[in-house]
Amino acid sequence: MSQGVETVGLYVRDQEEALVFYVEKLGFRVHTDVKNGDYRWLTVQHPDQPSFQLGLYVPGPPTHDEATAKTLRAMVAKGAMPPLVLVVDDCRAAYDRMHARGVEFTQEPTERYGSIDASFRDPSGNGWKMVQSRKG
Repeated sequence: MSQGVETVGLYVRDQEEALVFYVEKLGFRVHTDVKNGDYRWLTVQHPDQPSFQLGLYVPGPPTHDEATAKTLRAMVAKGAMPPLVLVVDDCRAAYDRMHARGVEFTQEPTERYGSIDASFRDPSGNGWKMVQSRKG
């Protein structure tokens, strides 16, 4: 039997805006983009990690009532959701490349804990920590 996590969901305020950010600025690619009425199942994946998908979902029906969706949107916009971690070979080079593409960083590359990391947020407010992989 094979088991594992295939998709992790991320709430975004606008799926088109998120799609542009994750594909054009971070270099992900679209895995699935299908609609069922007003509901859109949209996932992207990192090209070096084809077995894992990041779902880009808008809070709302059929999963949430409007009050819950409003609360979730506010929490995401404030950066209150747990950060995601992107592992890169060279944090400074990835920072330069992504910064040139318009990614807004909240922390430039910093050496700590035997590695280098930087922080950025997506257009919806979701926090990301970019960490240089440890060689060794």
